[in-house]
Amino acid sequence: MCPMRVTEWSIASTVINNLQDNIRRIGLYQEQLSSGKLISKPSDNPGGAAAAMQSRTDIRRQQQYSSNCTDGAGWLGTIDTTLTSVVEQVIRVRNLALQGLNTGASGVDTREALAMEIEDVRDALIGLANTTYRDRPVFGGTTTGAVAYQPDGTFAGDTGTVLRTIADNTKVRVDVSGEVAFGTGADQLFTVLEALATAVRSAPETINLDSVDHSLQLLRTAQSNVGARYNQVTNAQQTADDRVLDLRSQLSNIEDIDLPKTITDLKLRQTAYEAALAAAAKVVQPSLVDFLS
Repeated sequence: MCPMRVTEWSIASTVINNLQDNIRRIGLYQEQLSSGKLISKPSDNPGGAAAAMQSRTDIRRQQQYSSNCTDGAGWLGTIDTTLTSVVEQVIRVRNLALQGLNTGASGVDTREALAMEIEDVRDALIGLANTTYRDRPVFGGTTTGAVAYQPDGTFAGDTGTVLRTIADNTKVRVDVSGEVAFGTGADQLFTVLEALATAVRSAPETINLDSVDHSLQLLRTAQSNVGARYNQVTNAQQTADDRVLDLRSQLSNIEDIDLPKTITDLKLRQTAYEAALAAAAKVVQPSLVDFLS
């Protein structure tokens, strides 16, 4: 077998190729240090790039869930605060009605004052029933109107529901139907208060506290349901936020460089390059080495 003939050209070609490979690797490390990323384009690591894209998609989805939870908590928090005020006002009305029942100690003027106060509370409660969140009435369903109740207490909303997606395959209702919270027909809170004011004013013996108690029960049931949904939403938001942190950590493991290791690798590659230049100077014509350096 004939020995392979090694020429100065083949030696020079090999040296150039090796030096260029070293320069390419040095450039790669410098790019990683400047960007802080292991992957700057898909061809750097196709599998890693695909995993990074999936992680980013998952992060955006969880962030949307968290945003939905924030909005839902805003709706439910507004409703809870409103219902708390409504319950307090209705309890006040019940106390006024009890005073009206004491016909022996109540003169016409006193009963008139009690009736007027009940009517004032009724008007205030209609205002509370028209509470809005981001310009939408929280007791009006999906109505595009500005109010859930007309000034006379007529329901102006609809039976639609406002839902928010808070997790995969999980939606929560974030509104409360005015008809559920305030009742309907003869049992509607505003109708009950109107009749109560009339009874206090002119016929104390006909005052019926059962209807007021029924309205209180409806309000408290609605408030309890709102509280349960609020807890569900806040728990889902915490889960989504925690998931985002986990996904960011996974993405960092895929994309981000190990800074100390990358700096060390760069210095080692620079040292290897300098050593290769020194070795090449002893093999290749000085003029060629001078040209390369």
